[in-house]
Amino acid sequence: MIRPIMKDVLFLGQKSEIATAADMQTAQDLLDTLQANREHCVGMAANMIGVKKRVIVINIGFMDMIMFNPSIVKRAKPFQTEEGCLSLSGSRKTIRYEEIEVDYQDINFKKQKQKYTGWTAQIIQHECDHLEGIII
Repeated sequence: MIRPIMKDVLFLGQKSEIATAADMQTAQDLLDTLQANREHCVGMAANMIGVKKRVIVINIGFMDMIMFNPSIVKRAKPFQTEEGCLSLSGSRKTIRYEEIEVDYQDINFKKQKQKYTGWTAQIIQHECDHLEGIII
């Protein structure tokens, strides 16, 4: 189901809770909402649709990917950039890392560890910030 985008910064500023298999519908709603906003959006966190759970979806070019309980465990090569967000108006400067390593659970809740670089790494960092209540 396509859900409205949360814009309440007090809600967005709260840390998200661990996701479980019971949050599969939230993941599907995130995918549907990302698809509906594809023109302006490449990733979403569950709190952007009003759910305080550690679930993100990202576009990795040819497909959308769900990550449950992602955690960035390594970062390298910092750079300054400017980002926008559907939950906020305008864009803001932030520091991101060119290379990251992420621990997460996949759609089957199997533990994964993956390295990402460039644009995909930047999207993951932005969405993981949402899970921590960090608003750019």
